[in-house]
Amino acid sequence: MSALAYAVQLVKKWEGCQLEAYPDPATGGAPWTIGYGATGPGIVKGVKWSQKQADDRLAIDLDRFARGVQSALRRPATDRQLGAMVSLAYNIGASAFRNSTLLKLFNAGDLAGAAAQFPRWNKANGKVMKGLSNRRADERRVFEGQGGAA
Repeated sequence: MSALAYAVQLVKKWEGCQLEAYPDPATGGAPWTIGYGATGPGIVKGVKWSQKQADDRLAIDLDRFARGVQSALRRPATDRQLGAMVSLAYNIGASAFRNSTLLKLFNAGDLAGAAAQFPRWNKANGKVMKGLSNRRADERRVFEGQGGAA
């Protein structure tokens, strides 16, 4: 399976797909979200998408995040490692990923240390979120080559 396929599996599993814009679970408001966790200009209360719009936006976004993650890597990654890191970056943001200890450890060749960083990204708005803890555990398993995301 390709890195992008692993990322798609993880994001679809953990984001789910909602075709009507909804408030951020951590803030109860902005940023409004739609599809598989898409945010940004034009995504506000009352916006509705078709399944095709959600799928197309996910493909565009994950391609963009995959390029961003790859540009930050200083050593080769397996498809599983790259897919897990793309899923993480999609959820926490490109800047947070680029500045993460996980990336620093990966680039230094400390794969076990990098894997151990996934659980640290389990908070939203300062609060531990069970869903994020579960997602990070799943991403870590994929990163470490222990099963798929489905």
